Amino acid sequence: MIAEFGHYALVLALALALIQATVPLWGARTHDLTLMGVAGSTALAQFAFAAASFAALTAAYVGSDFSVLNVFQNSHSAMPLIYKFTSVWGNHEGSMLLWVLILSIFGALVALFGGNLPDTLRANVLAVQAWIASAFYLFILITSNPFLRIAQAPAEGRDLNPILQDIGLAVHPPLLYLGYVGFSISFSFAIAALIDGKIDAAWARWVRPWTLVAWMFLTLGIAMGSYWAYYELGWGGWWFWDPVENASLMPWLAATALLHSINVLAARGALKAWTMMLAVIAFSMSMVGTFLVRSGVLTSVHAFAIDPERGTFLLGLLAVYVGAAFALFAVRGATLKDGAPFELVSRETGLVINNLLLSVILGIVFLGTLYPLLVEAVSGEKLSVGAPYFNSVAGPLALLLAVLVGVGPLLAWRRERRPVLKQLTVPALLGATALAISLIVAPRIGILPRLGLTVAAYLAAAAIVPLTGRNPLRAPLATWGMVVAHVGIAVGLAGMAANAAFTQETLSVTKPGERLAVGPWLVEFSGVTPTAGKNWTAVEGKLLATRGQGLVTLKPQTRYFTDPPTATNEAAIATFWNGQLYTVVGKSDGEDGWQLRLWWKPFVTLIWLGGALVGLGGTLALIGHLWRLRRRNGAAAEWHRERYA
Repeated sequence: MIAEFGHYALVLALALALIQATVPLWGARTHDLTLMGVAGSTALAQFAFAAASFAALTAAYVGSDFSVLNVFQNSHSAMPLIYKFTSVWGNHEGSMLLWVLILSIFGALVALFGGNLPDTLRANVLAVQAWIASAFYLFILITSNPFLRIAQAPAEGRDLNPILQDIGLAVHPPLLYLGYVGFSISFSFAIAALIDGKIDAAWARWVRPWTLVAWMFLTLGIAMGSYWAYYELGWGGWWFWDPVENASLMPWLAATALLHSINVLAARGALKAWTMMLAVIAFSMSMVGTFLVRSGVLTSVHAFAIDPERGTFLLGLLAVYVGAAFALFAVRGATLKDGAPFELVSRETGLVINNLLLSVILGIVFLGTLYPLLVEAVSGEKLSVGAPYFNSVAGPLALLLAVLVGVGPLLAWRRERRPVLKQLTVPALLGATALAISLIVAPRIGILPRLGLTVAAYLAAAAIVPLTGRNPLRAPLATWGMVVAHVGIAVGLAGMAANAAFTQETLSVTKPGERLAVGPWLVEFSGVTPTAGKNWTAVEGKLLATRGQGLVTLKPQTRYFTDPPTATNEAAIATFWNGQLYTVVGKSDGEDGWQLRLWWKPFVTLIWLGGALVGLGGTLALIGHLWRLRRRNGAAAEWHRERYA
């Protein structure tokens, strides 16, 4: 009965979403406060039923109810309990249920904490959010029902994809979905404002925290996914420019531009039309990512390879919602009037250039990701667009953007009269010093890694300049958030450049007792031993790595799963302050030799430290903006009490 309960809860969530999508919208049109008030209660009820449906599917997985088709296809009684939980969203149907659950959570949060919004705007936002939810509830119920039963329940399940049986799956997809789906709120705010025709600085202040939350989660989700692929797939890389990786990067680029545009609108009342368009594009890129992962057009460890019929449904949703949004923007966008003009040298101009560069990079990634798919669909010819294209085309623009990131926060609004470049003397000297050192120490590295190290040193210093000349403890939290996020970009950039410039690799078939050198390490292969887990067996290698007087033991594994028959590499990684020693054991040569892959990756951990700092910066900025918004609302309420007392 648990599966049937989950199914009917999902149907009731759909019914509530349809009510929420229509009644408040009509109430906003007729200025009926009672009808507009329906939005909040239905949003909360919709969340309750979506949560109940998700809980029902989770219970079926934890209880190994193999009479439920979805559980049978993606679980096994011998799996550890943690992977029974993560299996809920480790497949198409369950992940879509998580998708709509998070969608309903954001709607419920607007209902709970949107009391400061004008009644009309709040009703329209929740109505637009419900239209999105209704479409996805229908998609699940019609094409992707996770509660289908099997007439004769099998005794055992088929097991989850072995690659997904990792703790990273417990963290990466929920973080990523909180970002993907979170942009639906920015989209809903934009469409609601276009419907209402009221777009001003107050609207920007209301939408900024929601956009910041989604951006922050997507940042952390991408960083976590990068590290998961790095250690789980045994390939030694942190980013492959896989189309599904790009599908998460594209909304992040659009949302980063959106956040900066919202700041201009909140501060100066400018860039209204541009902000509306970016809000639509950010959510559109999330929808494109959802389509790519679930349409069956891609073969990737990140993708759900399913039938094209579901992809057609998603493509239809993308066309309807995004098409309608752009049509509304075309009608209303021309009527939007921007705020006060600004000079060429001003913070507004800096943020506009920031937006343009981010948009160009987004276009490059979009073209490189979708063009091969379009060519294959039209002509049947298979094309491959990989790292050389993205690095050579997007890389220089990203470095230019990083340089400008250090300049923008120092500029004044409207017109800059101060000698700003003098404030960048020390950062420029640090960048030049890093360049000189790299030329002396590593004259043979590539131009992009060398420039990356140079720009990283410059940006790390430039990012903290806004805190100089004042008491840092009295600086607003939003300023601290910006500084920490920009320092995070510099740290991540340094890690990427160092990894590209200095990584050393050794591949060999090695017999017990033999030694291999990789970077500053001497690694002795001691042999292999068999081992086993709850639902796998493995061959475990033993490596003794020495550097000077230090000794490290590493035990990489090759694991074998029986249902379905699959082999996976489990890397053994030793982490140090200046890098990681990354080791993988492969197949036997049939005699005494075993394939060994060794990497020494200097300062590679800075990549994910930078991502964490960017996420922390977003958190600090969010707290600062919420505190400022609360004080502003409190002051407005006090003014009204005094005026009408």
